Amino acid sequence: MRAVIYILLCVLCTLHAAAQERLAGQLSFAEYLGYVKKYHPLTRQANLTLSRAEAELMAARGGFDPKLEVDYDKKEFKGTGYYSLLNSSFKIPTWYGIEIKAAFDNSTGKYVNPQNITPEGGLSSAGITIPLAQGLLVNRRMADLRSAKVQLRLSAAEQKLQVTEAVYAASLAYFSWKRAFDEVKLYQTYLDFARVRYTGITKLIQAGDKPAIDSIEAGVIVKSRRLSLADAQLKLTKARLELSNYLWLENVPVELAENIVPEENPAEHAASILNLTDAAAMLQLGEHPKVQALQGKLELLEIERRYKANLLLPKVDLSYNFLAEPRYVDRYRFQDYKLGVNFSLPVFLRKERGGLRLAKLKIQDGQLDLDLARVALRNKILAQQAEIDALENQKVTASELVKDYSTMLTSEERLFSFGESSLFVINSRENNVVSSRLSEISMENRLLIAIADLFRTLSNPQ
Repeated sequence: MRAVIYILLCVLCTLHAAAQERLAGQLSFAEYLGYVKKYHPLTRQANLTLSRAEAELMAARGGFDPKLEVDYDKKEFKGTGYYSLLNSSFKIPTWYGIEIKAAFDNSTGKYVNPQNITPEGGLSSAGITIPLAQGLLVNRRMADLRSAKVQLRLSAAEQKLQVTEAVYAASLAYFSWKRAFDEVKLYQTYLDFARVRYTGITKLIQAGDKPAIDSIEAGVIVKSRRLSLADAQLKLTKARLELSNYLWLENVPVELAENIVPEENPAEHAASILNLTDAAAMLQLGEHPKVQALQGKLELLEIERRYKANLLLPKVDLSYNFLAEPRYVDRYRFQDYKLGVNFSLPVFLRKERGGLRLAKLKIQDGQLDLDLARVALRNKILAQQAEIDALENQKVTASELVKDYSTMLTSEERLFSFGESSLFVINSRENNVVSSRLSEISMENRLLIAIADLFRTLSNPQ
C-alpha cells in the first residue's frame, strides 16, 4: 500500500510539472537574435558608422566642387566717387593640382589703383594654374578623397565588429537565462519530489511503518531544496532582466514575461545560427573584419606617407590668364595676358622630413600589428574549436552520468518501497542526481559560451 501511494504521488507531481511547462511560451535563440539584430540600439548604432563614412566621403569630394566668388566694394564721399570695384571668379579644381579659372573685373572711380584699372566695359580673363612640383601628383584634397574612400571600407569592417559585440553580449545574456531557467526547473522538480516524499513518510509514520526521526530528515531535504530554489529563482529574475536589455521592438524596449521559456536545447543549433558551420572558411582570414580594419589603417597611413613625401618638393606654381574685354573675348591676342610664378622652399625641411619619418614609423608599427593579429586570430580560432570539441565530449559524459545516477535513484526508490532501503540512501542518491544535473547544465552553458566566443573571434554577423 505504501509503495502504491509513494509511486502515485511521484507520477502526479511529474505530470503537473510537465503541464506547467507546456503552458509556457517559448523564445528560441534564433528568434531572439533576430530581434537583437534588427531593433537593438547597439546594432542600429553600428549602422550609423557607414552613414558617417559616407558623409565624410561626400565632404572630401567637396574639395573638387567648382567655386563661384564675387567681391564688390564701392565708396562715395561728399559727392565724389572714390572707387567701385567688382571682382568675380569661377574656379574649377581638378584631380591633379591644376586649377582652371574664369574671372570678370570691373574697376571705376577717381582713386582706383592704376594697376587695377579696367576698360569701360570691364575685363574678362580665363586661365589655368599648374603646380610644377609640390601638389601636382599628390595634394591635400587628393589625399583626403582617397582617405575617405578607404575609410568607407574600413567603416564596413568596424560595423561588423560592432554588430558582433552586440550579438555576442546578447547571446551570453540568453545563455545565462537558459542556465538559470534550467536550474530553477531542476530545483523545482526535486523540491516537489522532496515534498511528495515528506508526505509519504508522514503517512508511513502515522501508520507505524517508519520511525518519527525520518520525518525530520525528509523535512530537512524539503527546506534545503526550498533554499536552493529561492536562490535559483533570484538568479533567473536577474538573468531575465539582463536579457530584457537586448529585447526591443522598433524604438521600444520590451520586458521578457515570466511565462516565456528558452528553447530546450540551443546548443544543437547555436553554431548554425551564429554562422559557424564552415570550419575551413574560419581560417581564411583575408575577409576577417579585424584584418580588413588593420589593412585599411595601413592604406590610410600609406596615403599620408605619400603626401608627406610630396611636401619635400619645392612649391612652384605657374599661372597663365588670357585677358580680353567682354565684347572681344572671342579674339585671342598673345600680348594680352597675365602671367605669374610662385616659388617657395624651406631651407632645412626639418618639419617635412620629420613628418615623413613619423609616417614611415607608423606604417612599420601598423604592419607589425597586422602580422600579429593574423597569427593571434588563427591560433585563437584553433584553440576555441578544440575547446568546443572537448566540451561536446564532456557534455555527452555528463549526460550519461545524469542517466546513470537517475537509474540508481529509481532503483533505490524501488527498494525503499519494499522496505529494503533507507531515506538516507535515497537522499544521497538524489543529491548525486542533482549534482550531476547541475554539472550537465554548467557544461552546456560552457559549451554555448565557447560557441559564442568563437563567433566573436570570427566576427561574421550575417
